[in-house]
Amino acid sequence: MKKIWDISPPVDAQSAVFPGDTSYSQRLHFAISPSCPVQVHAITLSPHTGAHADAPMHYAPGGEAVGALDLHPFIGPCRVIHCLDSGPLVQPHHIAHALDHLPPRVLIRTSQNASQSWASFTALAPASIALLATLNVALIGIDTPSVDPSDSQTLQAHQALHRLKLRVLENLVLDDVPEGDYELIALPLKLIHADASPVRAILRTL
Repeated sequence: MKKIWDISPPVDAQSAVFPGDTSYSQRLHFAISPSCPVQVHAITLSPHTGAHADAPMHYAPGGEAVGALDLHPFIGPCRVIHCLDSGPLVQPHHIAHALDHLPPRVLIRTSQNASQSWASFTALAPASIALLATLNVALIGIDTPSVDPSDSQTLQAHQALHRLKLRVLENLVLDDVPEGDYELIALPLKLIHADASPVRAILRTL
């Protein structure tokens, strides 16, 4: 049986979101009782909670909603590249060691222990996105809350993704994943009018 790495963080009331965004909450809607055979909860959350896929709608006026995206970038061979202690931005020289025979999906591990906190994290330099695009990469993932710095107002990395028509996964947990090649499965929900979707992201041995 193929080994599976679950690279999604837990989703609950403690899940970090961008300051001011909608925090996760859950309440009991139906309770099992003599008059009700089931238990059902109602949940409220930002679509950027936990591991998630951003849609162009999130950062580009008139961009596609997440439910309209082609699913091919979110499933298939990928490479995990370690860029530990690379500073505030992952630059092209941080990924240069792992670009030979690159599959169409790249996940970037920036720290020993992934944190979903917005206080401080490593983001992705637009030049690194441009480099990966020249190598026919279709999707980039990262183990931080965003590919852009937390205080960015221009969202240069997101804009590079949009310009180059690349898909993105954020908030992954790659702590226990060795550098190398895997199969990625991280399908977004078919949310027809949403700017992002949570995913249950996993890696499997090829």
